[in-house]
Amino acid sequence: MTWFLYLLECRDGSIYTGIAVDVAARYAAHEKGKGARYTRSHPPRRLLAVVEYPDRSTASKAEYAMKRLSAAEKRCFCLQRDALWVLGLP
Repeated sequence: MTWFLYLLECRDGSIYTGIAVDVAARYAAHEKGKGARYTRSHPPRRLLAVVEYPDRSTASKAEYAMKRLSAAEKRCFCLQRDALWVLGLP
């Protein structure tokens, strides 16, 4: 099953990183305050990036590595990968 690493820019400018099988559904959950604890107090503004992985294990390892980066490094990653992909989300 395909898994995705995704990065959200929150309304306060912070960046949330997560993994999901259905990014659109997960984004909707974050918007409704039903996603991660972090996004309940830092609502999402927009989706910054989505990267596809072949399985959960690989996506989890990528998530761990991404979470170790600073916000500036995450933004640079998004720009370098042309990662502002449109998935029907703002």
